[in-house]
Amino acid sequence: MKYNRIDSKLFIKNRKNFAAKMQPKGIAFFNSNDIYPVSADSTLPFAQHRDIFYLSGVDQEESILVLFPDCPNPKNREVLFLKETSDLIAVWEGEKLTKEAAFATSGVKTVYWLSDLHKVLAEMLSQAETIYINTNEHYRANVETQTREDRFTKWLKEKYPAHSVAKSNPILQRLRSIKDPIELDLMQKACDITNKGMRRVLNFTKPGVFEYNLEAEFMHEFLNNRSDGFAYTPIIASGNNANVLHYIENNQECKAGDLILIDAGASYANYSSDMTRTIPVSGRFTDRQKAVYNAVNRVKNDATKLLVPGTIWADYHVEVGKMMTSELLGLGLLDKADVQNENPDWPAYKKYFMHGTSHHIGLDTHDYGLLTEPMQENMVFTVEPGIYIPDENLGIRLEDDLVIQANGAPFNLMRDIPIEIEEIEDLMNK
Repeated sequence: MKYNRIDSKLFIKNRKNFAAKMQPKGIAFFNSNDIYPVSADSTLPFAQHRDIFYLSGVDQEESILVLFPDCPNPKNREVLFLKETSDLIAVWEGEKLTKEAAFATSGVKTVYWLSDLHKVLAEMLSQAETIYINTNEHYRANVETQTREDRFTKWLKEKYPAHSVAKSNPILQRLRSIKDPIELDLMQKACDITNKGMRRVLNFTKPGVFEYNLEAEFMHEFLNNRSDGFAYTPIIASGNNANVLHYIENNQECKAGDLILIDAGASYANYSSDMTRTIPVSGRFTDRQKAVYNAVNRVKNDATKLLVPGTIWADYHVEVGKMMTSELLGLGLLDKADVQNENPDWPAYKKYFMHGTSHHIGLDTHDYGLLTEPMQENMVFTVEPGIYIPDENLGIRLEDDLVIQANGAPFNLMRDIPIEIEEIEDLMNK
């Protein structure tokens, strides 16, 4: 890992909060991710399962966390199982967690090697009544690959069929959606690194560069600042590419007079940032580009004011739709007849702004959080309105990451990243 060690008190607190929500005599299991093969002996870079990381800070493969708050043996109320390390493994694969290092990272005192798993679990499960399985129930999840967690759950249910089964996910959805101050500091670090990348790109951009050149400039700055890299596949979309919402080819030349929609964010210690800016290839916006840009920026600023405790996500999007409708009327993209005759299930503004405005962000870019429940203090949301006009070779989106506060306006983790037209043009023309 490139990031600095995280204070283990975060993970100790997270486990305590999770355990408090468990049923009596419940036992919960959390697995690391696999290292996924590509072909031959090639693999994808390892990325840890966010749930075991959230609860332990362990950031390596072949790891299992077990929580059994009511275990008669106090030693086994929190247990980590790890891949046994050795001098040979250290030579070929690099340093792995020792038992001592695992304790320093996680605060979990009892650490076993995986070779002891079946023996230890046989005793623990004889004393438990309910098994908590960890399933992926995120509203955007669409997973076809069988994960290590899936295989472990299948084995547990077959080996111990007499136990009741409960789900960890509803507990984690609530816990992970509200950020600890340590988590907010890590997210701020990710946003600060993104700011450095964006400023580097503003100095670099000019007609004739390619989208992938800008992607490379971001990566240079990210890696030089202890980032894990991009928090998600970046979108560097010049000209009409900006009207493809998930454009990721990033292989076209940036041409004079066009805008570039940049949706890119650094990851730091597995925490995500999610930024979008739209900049002029030539360093200056045209009058029409300015008009559309300022309309998007006004919607972003007004939508931000609605991110307060008690707001319901669905109601919030209705209000943002009204804001966008007003701006599109002002730009001449809609007229009153379009609005009067609109389909309530697909309002007129959706022709030019077809995606949502906000989502939770944290360990995942689209983080855990129950969208049917009111917003709460220390939840973090993106705000990302856009206007897309293919007929004008123009697509503009702006996005910041906001922390909901107990009182007043949310706190903008991206407050230092240039967004106003004047600042962007000044930086690009120095």
